[in-house]
Amino acid sequence: MLANSLIELDRAHLIHPVASYRGHEALGVRVLKSAKGATVTDASGKQLVDGFAGLWCVNAGYGHDSIVEAAARQMRELPYATAYFDLGSEPAIRLASELAERAPGDLNHVFFTLGGSDAVDSTIRFVRYYWNAKGEPQRDQFISIEQGYHGSSVVGAGLTALPAFHAGFGIPFEWQHKIPSPYPYRNPVGEDANAITAASLAALKAKIEELGPERVAAFYAEPIQGSGGVIVPPKGWIKAMRELCREYGILFIADEVITGFGRTGPLFACTDEDIVPDFMTTAKGLTSGYVPMGAVFMADHVYNVIADGAGASAVGHGYTYSAHPVSAAVALEVLKLYEDGLLENGIKAGARLMAGLEGLRDHPLVGDVRGRGMLAAIELVVDKRRKTPLPASAMPARRVFDRAWDNGLIIRAFANGVVGYAPPLCCTDDDIDAIIKRTRRTLDQTLDDADVRQALA
Repeated sequence: MLANSLIELDRAHLIHPVASYRGHEALGVRVLKSAKGATVTDASGKQLVDGFAGLWCVNAGYGHDSIVEAAARQMRELPYATAYFDLGSEPAIRLASELAERAPGDLNHVFFTLGGSDAVDSTIRFVRYYWNAKGEPQRDQFISIEQGYHGSSVVGAGLTALPAFHAGFGIPFEWQHKIPSPYPYRNPVGEDANAITAASLAALKAKIEELGPERVAAFYAEPIQGSGGVIVPPKGWIKAMRELCREYGILFIADEVITGFGRTGPLFACTDEDIVPDFMTTAKGLTSGYVPMGAVFMADHVYNVIADGAGASAVGHGYTYSAHPVSAAVALEVLKLYEDGLLENGIKAGARLMAGLEGLRDHPLVGDVRGRGMLAAIELVVDKRRKTPLPASAMPARRVFDRAWDNGLIIRAFANGVVGYAPPLCCTDDDIDAIIKRTRRTLDQTLDDADVRQALA
């Protein structure tokens, strides 16, 4: 009775993100009740392995009492402290210091936000301020990558290059530009790493020259494109893109909202490629999703230009909940858990996950397997040689998710037939094996889908 009541209340009042409002009203909500480790339990008592860590964010896993205690302790002592008026709190100050110590290179300055979208928004404001302070206000053009995701705020969604985030919203803006994704599985130049990197460099150079090198302010890239389908660029790709930006004097922003905090193995994916961006955005794993928080890391040279440009004047950018003491206390405890064994376990579990997914390549529907660490995907096709996607009539995003759910597994099912994985770093061998076993069962059921059978015929 309680579950039914919640479904009706949800249907009547709660607006869900990135959802068909009428479709959701018809389907009704699935209510989650509790979680522990990598397992979540819904209101009916059904247990599922969370192969997607909430929304790529519960990196540490569910139910860590030490995180709950850190939040409760801080709430009792100081539940809120503004960072305006030159005020601050110990947890936020310590967290900024701890993060700067671990960040690549000279990313020594940290601005806290509520999440990834406003972290990206903040970089846009900082970038514009930087170029104005440098005496180059004409640098007002921004470049990102097709199938990239940089949040769903007004300006961030314009840098995002996914149709659902543009349709009906009047974006992207005329100053937001795109180059093609590296997408090895479907790149026109083929799957050779050197050819893909060369093509991306040529595309970025051409776009810069088209806009005018003196006009381009910044370039945004994810080390792995998450919401675009877990697209893993070739080794060396992001370093080459970063160096080209350096040659042109363009600011390089690494969006690590998804890849940060052990998702690909190390604390930050940038260290995999030995790059130091001018800005780095993070969120999600920063607090393991237990409370909202994001962060913008700013290199010394950028900070100094902005600080010197402002002089005695205030830099007019901030949020009420920036550097929130409870979020910072949680993040400090989460960071401790990562370094006390979760990062190491994530590397081990990630290797098992990738090996298990590779074992699915023999399935008639699996065209590609890709990933790094605990961030992975399989791409489903009905013709492996032609790489023909599942037909739209098979409704992959809806039906594949539903089948996986029925099989006791939460995954990310994309409309183009990509199935995404981002399990908690705490996963045991049994958790990973369950993800693989339940995925295969889901694929077998999808193979029996009437629309899929017709496409295969």
